[in-house]
Amino acid sequence: MSERNSGTGGLASARQVGRLAPVRRTSTVDLIAERLREAVVDGSLPPGAVLGEAELAFQLGVSRGPLREAMQRLTAEGLLVIPRRRGLAVRTMTPEDVRDIHWLRARIEPELGRRILARPAAERRTVLAELGAEVKRMQKALRRDDARALGDAYLDFHRALAAWGGSERLARMMGTLLIETRLCTFSMYEHFEVHRDLVSEHVAFVAALAAEDAARFTALIEAHLDAEVRRLLAEPEAAKEDDADRLLAETPDEPQPLDRLDLPEGL
Repeated sequence: MSERNSGTGGLASARQVGRLAPVRRTSTVDLIAERLREAVVDGSLPPGAVLGEAELAFQLGVSRGPLREAMQRLTAEGLLVIPRRRGLAVRTMTPEDVRDIHWLRARIEPELGRRILARPAAERRTVLAELGAEVKRMQKALRRDDARALGDAYLDFHRALAAWGGSERLARMMGTLLIETRLCTFSMYEHFEVHRDLVSEHVAFVAALAAEDAARFTALIEAHLDAEVRRLLAEPEAAKEDDADRLLAETPDEPQPLDRLDLPEGL
C-alpha cells in the first residue's frame, strides 16, 4: 500500500528526513468494524437487518464496548441506521440513494483515472497490470456463471482504481461508496444480480487507460454508472426482459450468524 500512496508523501517523506514511518496498530474496534462491513458486503447482514448488540458480541467473541464503538463508526459511514425501534439496522437503499451514490461515483472515478494517467510510466504499468488481473477474475467468473465472484471482482477493480488515485481521502470515500453500491443491489433486487456485460465494460476501461485517453475513460465510466442506475430502478417487468444478460445468486433474507473474530494476541 505504501507504493500506491507514494504520491501523498507518507513513507517517502519519512525516508527523506531519515526516520521510519509510524506503523499503525490495528485495534479491536478496527477489526470488528471491518468484519461488520464484510458481512454487509456479502449479504450476511442484509438490508433492514436489525442488529442485536448482545447477540453480535457473543457471535464475534468480543465485549460490547468495542462492538458498540465499531457500530457507531458504521453509522457515521451511513451503512447502519437507527430505525424507529431501539437498536441499529443495516441501511436499506432507496431510489434516491441509488441516484446519489452513482452520481458521486461518476464525479470521483474519472478524477481517479486522470490521476493515474498523471503517474510515471512505470507506475501506470503496475496499475494496468493490477486492473488487468481483476478483469481476468471477472472473465473467469463469467465463464463459470458465478454471479458473486463476478460482483466481488467488480468491487475489487474499483477499489484498486481508488487505491492508485494518490488520495487517501478519495480512497476512503470510494470504499464506502462501493459498499453502498452493493447495498443498492441487495435493496433493489430480490436476489443478488450482476450483468454479463460488466466484463466487456471493464476491458474497455483498462484499454482507455492503456491508451492514456482520459476523455474516453470518463465517457465509459459515466455510461456504465448511468446504465447501472437505470437497471437498478427498472420496473420488475422490464427487468425480466433481459434475463439472459444477467447472472443471479441467492441471498439470505435474515441475518446470518457471524464467525467468531480471531483477535491477535494483545488486543
